[in-house]
Amino acid sequence: MGSKNKVRKEILMGNQALGRGLVENGVAVMTAYPGTPSSEILPSVVQYGAEMQSQPYCEWSVNEKVAVEVALSAAYTGQRSAVAMKMVGLNVALDPVMSSAYIGVIGGMILISADDPGPHSSQTEQDSRLLAHFAKLPVLDPDSPAMARDLVGPAFALSERFQIPVMIRPTLRVCHGRQNLNLRTPKELERVPGFPRDPFRWAAIPKMRLALHHALNAKLAKIQDYLSKSKSLNQWHAPLRPRAPLGILASGVSAALARDLLAEMGLPVGEGKVPFLQTAAPYPLPIGPVSELIAGCRNVLVLEETEPVLELLAPNRDKLWGRGSGHVPSAGELTPEVLGGVLERALGEAKLKAARPKGKVLSVPDQPPMRRPNLCPGCSHRAVFYSLRRALPTGVYPSDIGCYTLGMNQGAVDTCHDMGAAVTFASALSRGLNQADKDTPVVATIGDSTFFHSGITGLVNAVYNGHRFVLVILDNETTSMTGMQPTPESGLTADGHPGNAVDIKKLVEGCGVRWITELDPYQMGDLQKTLKKAWRWCKGPEGSVAVIIARHACAAQRPRDAVASPCKVEVKGQAAPVKTSFRPQDNPCADCGRCVAVCPAGALTRTGKGKIKVDEAKCTGCRLCAEVCPTGTMVLEPAGACVACGLCSTWFACPALAKDAEGYISIDRGWCVDCGLCAEVCAHGAIAPLEESK
Repeated sequence: MGSKNKVRKEILMGNQALGRGLVENGVAVMTAYPGTPSSEILPSVVQYGAEMQSQPYCEWSVNEKVAVEVALSAAYTGQRSAVAMKMVGLNVALDPVMSSAYIGVIGGMILISADDPGPHSSQTEQDSRLLAHFAKLPVLDPDSPAMARDLVGPAFALSERFQIPVMIRPTLRVCHGRQNLNLRTPKELERVPGFPRDPFRWAAIPKMRLALHHALNAKLAKIQDYLSKSKSLNQWHAPLRPRAPLGILASGVSAALARDLLAEMGLPVGEGKVPFLQTAAPYPLPIGPVSELIAGCRNVLVLEETEPVLELLAPNRDKLWGRGSGHVPSAGELTPEVLGGVLERALGEAKLKAARPKGKVLSVPDQPPMRRPNLCPGCSHRAVFYSLRRALPTGVYPSDIGCYTLGMNQGAVDTCHDMGAAVTFASALSRGLNQADKDTPVVATIGDSTFFHSGITGLVNAVYNGHRFVLVILDNETTSMTGMQPTPESGLTADGHPGNAVDIKKLVEGCGVRWITELDPYQMGDLQKTLKKAWRWCKGPEGSVAVIIARHACAAQRPRDAVASPCKVEVKGQAAPVKTSFRPQDNPCADCGRCVAVCPAGALTRTGKGKIKVDEAKCTGCRLCAEVCPTGTMVLEPAGACVACGLCSTWFACPALAKDAEGYISIDRGWCVDCGLCAEVCAHGAIAPLEESK
């Protein structure tokens, strides 16, 4: 029988713990832009906020800059607000973040920037703590889901005490780790939003900003003193002892791992042989306890991810062992294996004997074989990338952040830099390449969410400056890679209520684009014709940017819509060997070189303009050259069976197409979703609908 006062417990992921902590501490406004490893924070606020009488306002903003500005202005009105993003999103938001420390807040504001040491799913390995230092914002660094939840209250208190936004910087292992937590009652602050007019603060001119900068520096000195006195934010896991040969200063996940590793090495921190200070406040550095540790030890090993923030801010750096001294690797995640080596070296140099038990120290269990990231079976993006290579095979293909990055597996992604860069890179590439040879197609690909995030400004710039390229917007009405969050086009808000949908075609028209078409990329023949038509218009006398909106439901989010008419296929046998025939007498060779480029056996060589030599000793009869030949000069009749040409497994790259050691294809039913697209890809008739093949 349950007691009325029984404590409610749940096993929470770190991101859920952060969301729970925000609700337990009275957050009123929550904004975010999705990105691994931060994506689950906002949905958790939506979920747990339902327990409150006045639920927090939550929104998926169109990008991180917008998210910060919405949360910031809510805090101006005295409400508690929070904003979440991954660390590369912080770069997008840096403009308002930099001003936020100067101008400050009234209600507490927490900026959560989730870092990805490794990096496992990010473009860079940057450390948000350094950007907090750059922006002069206090930052707290949790080591576990429980600590992440428990830092929310102190962060709001610090923010409101000193009227400044406070950053919480969880890393991947905190965000995705799980812990059993006692849930506390959500706090209802019942604050009535108000706006105290003060243009000298909220709209400070540059001259006033200088005064605000002086005030900010004075404020940070007080915050540093406040943090130095906090015993909860500065934990002595092992106290200082006289003439200690080695001490440890740590923060974040590194601190938790180091404690576990020392215990496995026979030096548990509870025995106090190695003074161990963990600070959850890397900036402003709590100088009091840190100075005490360094002064009392011969050397101090500094453990932190990813950059040397503690190391840079600490006094007496000549006594520190860390990245500067070479004791800690300068890049990469501090996994148990890496950190174990770091500790062993430091303990050895400090002549501290560890009663280490035999066997490996803490390590990750054997992992399954690595599988190459790939688009989902049935994903319409795969059809776009395949069609792109078939229609405009000599093109250059800039792409963007998101699922479309995986088009690299199909040879249809040449650049991937940052959100929205597909459009701006296409602008510069098309101008440069067309100046050189005047006929290199440039086709950019970008998703709908990314287009809303940062693609619009690049498109306006391209239209205004008269650039000529094809832009394909891969529109599946969701933000797929980060967990199916709604986009402005989907017409849903963050809590699932109806919103005002934004028409992406009208938006493109509003950017000044004169050539726009919409189609379903599952119709691959139409798409290939449209791509050619769009490029012809681009390079024509009145050409500019041409936009194709390739719209199809996400195969992972809405599988029934994505594969509305299932088509089960099978692969027909193996074809008898035949040899390639080069017949310029039948059809003149275009001298494009595609056949030579794709031949897996190296059997083809160019012997002059429009002349190809076939080495019959090398030719395997795979027919790939005939597949890509635009004029029909390379001749091989369809085999009606698999010839191991590899076109479907490389250019189409569906995980449901299993390839044996000799390159012959079969259907992996564990992956196949019966989209039937591979049957259209195979020009030999080897992959065919099951009923037809019978």
